[in-house]
Amino acid sequence: MVSSESAEALIYNVKLSSVGPGSVTGQDVVYEPSNLDLAMKLHYLKGVYYFDAQAFEGLTVISIKEPLFTLFNLYYMTCGRFRRADASARPYIKCNDCGVRFVEAYCDKSLEEWLQMRDAGAALETLLTPNQVIGPELFFSPPLLFQYNKFKCGGVALGLTWAHVLGDVFSAAEFMNMLGKVVAGTKPAQPMNLAQSLTKATAHQELPKVLEDPLSIKKVGPVGDHWTVTNNCTMERFSFFVAPSQLGQMRSTIGDYGPFELLSAIIWQAVARHRNGPEPKVVTVCRKGPQAHIKDGSVGNSQAVSTVKLRGGDSIGESNLAELARLLKHEAADERRKIDEAMEKERGDADVIFYGANLTFVDMEDADFYGFEWRGQKPVKVSYQIDGVGDDGCVLVLPAPRHVGEDGAGGRLVTVILPENEVKELKSDLKKEWSIA
Repeated sequence: MVSSESAEALIYNVKLSSVGPGSVTGQDVVYEPSNLDLAMKLHYLKGVYYFDAQAFEGLTVISIKEPLFTLFNLYYMTCGRFRRADASARPYIKCNDCGVRFVEAYCDKSLEEWLQMRDAGAALETLLTPNQVIGPELFFSPPLLFQYNKFKCGGVALGLTWAHVLGDVFSAAEFMNMLGKVVAGTKPAQPMNLAQSLTKATAHQELPKVLEDPLSIKKVGPVGDHWTVTNNCTMERFSFFVAPSQLGQMRSTIGDYGPFELLSAIIWQAVARHRNGPEPKVVTVCRKGPQAHIKDGSVGNSQAVSTVKLRGGDSIGESNLAELARLLKHEAADERRKIDEAMEKERGDADVIFYGANLTFVDMEDADFYGFEWRGQKPVKVSYQIDGVGDDGCVLVLPAPRHVGEDGAGGRLVTVILPENEVKELKSDLKKEWSIA
């Protein structure tokens, strides 16, 4: 275990600058996030893409910034700053080309040494992404920040802090994939006529009213213009790799379900066994939405959001794992319209949390993380975390890292964010029952 003092010393020679669009976006252009976007405003995606030395060999920081100028002509809203509407106080982005924050940093370890460090998948990884939230002054806060980390071997980690109000993890992954295409020489099509002010990111369609309140969000605050979550307990995060053979053992024991349902059922039950207070009988599930393709330059929260509830007086800790997996796969109740209406009632200005309002399971298996290339080189590992998770915790299931080799193909990378007093028991259960260390 690396202490916090020695961990911070691993990253040094930090420099700050800004990068914006290569051309002027336009006059009085605004971008209005949807209601579901605004429900995510207190959360932040933190992505890290690890590359071997060949990908960036011989490149200067200036040459790394150059493709970003082209990319931001397309993703101009990521370079704007939030404002509030005079009448409703609903947040929107003024597309004023203020740019994104670019952080340059160096690491005192080689890439191989870093990946072998036990904490690198979770706690230490936060050092590779900018640690900044939106506010307390909206007009100074970029919704997107990059961090270029160079290891002593020449390997590189590109860190991304992406305000979730911009879009979900699938939007963030497509953004990075487009960056790879720009590096390869693709010139993205120009966006719509930017002389026109934009309407909402997602057009509101008149639908029958939903009377029930959503179970997947919880009011907090008020937080004002400082978009951050204050927890009632200390949260701890850790990551672990699940090999294909271990998934096969789970499938033979529990039933013919996918890795996401198997892992979620196991962790759901383990958390319930050790949680002080009521069992988490309602959990939130987040998956890739039905939208088959995200258009170039578009962002937004289009993920499928649902809740799963164990009915009656049954105990989660004593339930059959196959039943929990079945509920997760077949009994999820869609929450998107409920969230949309709840936010609309507040004119988009409600302060709510989504991740950690209930114990939340996030399926990132279908995110195209390894579609991102730099000069023909794919990352050896991609990981994502979420900041701003509430007290009930969150579990992320990602594809296996490429650096684990062919034996790991088909495995999963799991990141868990829970109250620190629940982590030790969960680790013990995973090791004892499934040989996961």
